[in-house]
Amino acid sequence: MGGQACVFYGAAEFSRDIDFAILANGANFARLKNALADLDAEVIAVPPFSLKYLRKGHAIHFRCRHPEAAGLRIDLMTKMRGVDSFPKLWARRTTMALPDGTGCDLLSLPDLVQAKKTQRDKDWPMLRRLVEAHFFDHARTQRSAHVKFWLRELRTPELLIEAARKAPAAARRLTTRRPLLHQALAGDARALQVALRREEELERALDRGYWKPLKAELESLRHAKA
Repeated sequence: MGGQACVFYGAAEFSRDIDFAILANGANFARLKNALADLDAEVIAVPPFSLKYLRKGHAIHFRCRHPEAAGLRIDLMTKMRGVDSFPKLWARRTTMALPDGTGCDLLSLPDLVQAKKTQRDKDWPMLRRLVEAHFFDHARTQRSAHVKFWLRELRTPELLIEAARKAPAAARRLTTRRPLLHQALAGDARALQVALRREEELERALDRGYWKPLKAELESLRHAKA
């Protein structure tokens, strides 16, 4: 669900850790504990590894000590702001194969893009590249689902204007969901850039609000641990 997924989708060159979205129920938690034990993974920082904190929306952080994965960081989450529940994410996941045939299950591209709408500076260039890569990979096919995705998520003014020009009816229908499509339909790149910046600022503010109580809880846990 993080940088490794972005690598698969062609929007990043490398990632130093692995982020997983997981199903937080008892049976899966037991399997997860066994897998982490095989990796000789230990919790770093707070919160502790429990279903309670996963279900609240916290990320649990691990460092692996197994010789074949020494130093690798793993982050686990089961709940993310603005993103559907795990069963829905799993139902529409994307599966890609490594060169040896091993299958890897990823968040679908729209879900990954939504998960990247955070307060962190590094996520927004990645989000932009994810949608750009999809646009250039599928620009010739112009499938309806692809066009709607581009109109909802493109963050490059010139490409958004191009998408609106090619599908004006769809763009007009989506203006209630994404008002800045009015600027895209008008071909006003300067106004569109301003609107995109405001849209990003709003998402960052929403993410800060979402994490505020969670961060307060982490601070309490740090003080209790100290």
